[in-house]
Amino acid sequence: MMRIDIITLFPQMFDGPFSHSIIKRAVEKNKVEIHLHDLRDFSEDKHRRVDDYPYSGGGGMLMRIEPIAKCIDFLKSQRIYDEIFYTSPDGELLDQPSLNKYSNLQNIIILCGHYKGVDERVREHYITKEFSIGNYVLSGGELAAAVFTDAVVRLIPGVLGDEMSALSDSFQDGLVAPPAYTRPAEFNGWRVPDVLLSGNYKLIADWRLEESIKRTKIRRPDLME
Repeated sequence: MMRIDIITLFPQMFDGPFSHSIIKRAVEKNKVEIHLHDLRDFSEDKHRRVDDYPYSGGGGMLMRIEPIAKCIDFLKSQRIYDEIFYTSPDGELLDQPSLNKYSNLQNIIILCGHYKGVDERVREHYITKEFSIGNYVLSGGELAAAVFTDAVVRLIPGVLGDEMSALSDSFQDGLVAPPAYTRPAEFNGWRVPDVLLSGNYKLIADWRLEESIKRTKIRRPDLME
């Protein structure tokens, strides 16, 4: 069973995304354990502060190394972790192949960035992987951690009701997904493509591949490179 430990300044932000749908079912089916750790609990400051001004000035605040180190060292004393992730705008951009690989890990830590980031020594001596979910800046790493968790957990065998569903998602083969249809076969004169009603699985597979390539060229030409 996978275990995910998330270090955050705002554990309550995960109540919504982790209390519903796929992640909730995965926890109930004992496919994953998710533990939230309030970084302020590891602060020795009487006001529970975990940030300070950066040396040499500049705007913003930085997360201090002491509470982060204390929290990670505590967790590492309990078990061996495969990876310690940090959410950062300049981290490796998440993609499906990476998520497929991460879904095979057993124990991981995710440190949610905040303010102007963390003391660089955290990244140098504690973090093993850094990831970003896009070329933009969020107010904190909690949303990125939630996205990462959702994307990884759904890949764990036994989490989805249809085991083949995750394998046919967009990006699994480097292409976006083809168009999909359901009943009724005709609505307002708009018909489902005849090939999908033919029952010929070879023709259907060929059609889906052709449509995936066509849609990828139009919508995500960067993937074709």
